[in-house]
Amino acid sequence: MPDPKATWRNPWLWVCSLYFAEGVPYAVVTGVAVLMYKDLGISNKDITLYTSLLYLPWVIKPLWSPVVDILKTRRAWILITQLIVGGGLAGVALTLPAARCFQYSLAFFWLLAFNSATHDIAADGFYMLALGEAEQSFFVGIRNTFFGVGRICGQGLVGILAGEIQEKTGKVMPAWSIAFAVMAGLFFCFACYHYFILPRPSPDKSGTLDSLPQTFERFLSTFRVFFQKPQIITLLLFLLLYRFGEAQLVKMAVPFLRDTRPAGGLGLDTKQVSLVYNTIGVIALMAGGITGGVLVSRRGLRACLWPMVVVMHFPDAVFVLLSRFQPENLYVISGGVALEQFGYGFGFTAYMLYMIYIARGEHQTAHYAICTGFMALGAMLPGMFSGWLQVQIGYQHFFVWVLFATIPGFIMTALIPLDAAFGRKTTR
Repeated sequence: MPDPKATWRNPWLWVCSLYFAEGVPYAVVTGVAVLMYKDLGISNKDITLYTSLLYLPWVIKPLWSPVVDILKTRRAWILITQLIVGGGLAGVALTLPAARCFQYSLAFFWLLAFNSATHDIAADGFYMLALGEAEQSFFVGIRNTFFGVGRICGQGLVGILAGEIQEKTGKVMPAWSIAFAVMAGLFFCFACYHYFILPRPSPDKSGTLDSLPQTFERFLSTFRVFFQKPQIITLLLFLLLYRFGEAQLVKMAVPFLRDTRPAGGLGLDTKQVSLVYNTIGVIALMAGGITGGVLVSRRGLRACLWPMVVVMHFPDAVFVLLSRFQPENLYVISGGVALEQFGYGFGFTAYMLYMIYIARGEHQTAHYAICTGFMALGAMLPGMFSGWLQVQIGYQHFFVWVLFATIPGFIMTALIPLDAAFGRKTTR
């Protein structure tokens, strides 16, 4: 039996580090991979196609969540996935100097993506088992903040490190190899730290293989109930199309900032892109999300929905202006990116809250997980063809197209049902 003293740990010792560790690999797979492949000379078409496909594990992760619930404890899954993530990061570092580095590193990114998605399942489940309801409410904002800090470090600081090494050595591949090796070492440290510091809550028990069929049967039942919700087609189209324009812009933002001016880009170096988009942009994204959450808590989602939709999509015009005038001033570029990302974070809050609205009912947790799968699918599909489209029409016309691509999001917003009081904080 485990030591009784080990069944509880001060949440401050592990909640922050756990969600920081959750944010880093997500940022690496969805953001750093794009910048690294751009540095390595991969075409925009291939970058957007293959890195968009990396969203697939987050699309289908609800399908294997019963396995995480049954086989081993959530604590064990956390430790295992963190070790494998460390191995995947090391694999990227080791394969970059190889002749077919794109194919080999992409294979390790797939490993990272599946393990990151599995880590998300285990970490969120562990969070609910290890903390009481009051503690869960208290730490929800803190865990989201440290997830964001992990994204900043995973996207911004790692890119800045790679860019700094590039400036000093003049070599691209060794710079990225070193950056990924540093991240690999960080994750092995996370696994060691969490081995000793994560609590062992008594409800966190592994099941048996005999119970797996029954668990899958219950899980499939929740799927059936989900797809029997009223106006389910409208709800799913909203989840898929709300970010149709933004998903294309997000995928092409880093290549645009990195591409040369004759090619239509802004010609920033790796370190500048990491600072402008992956650091300042992520901070603005988080600020927009926090602002949106505060506003909705005061007035309710229905009252705020249309302003949030407009604020999310209107700043996309910033990239039309950036591609048209190609400014050289880094402050101007940073301000434009921050404005667009703030709007994205502000409007995305409405999207996240509406997923909670859809998931209400008996199987709320499972239905919310299904919604997140459609959310990831709504980002994956538009991102896959965005690079091909940009190559065909150029950056200026592409960002104009993005503005038109926001129209389906407006249409679906007008069609969805929504209770007037949902999201507003009530006083007792």
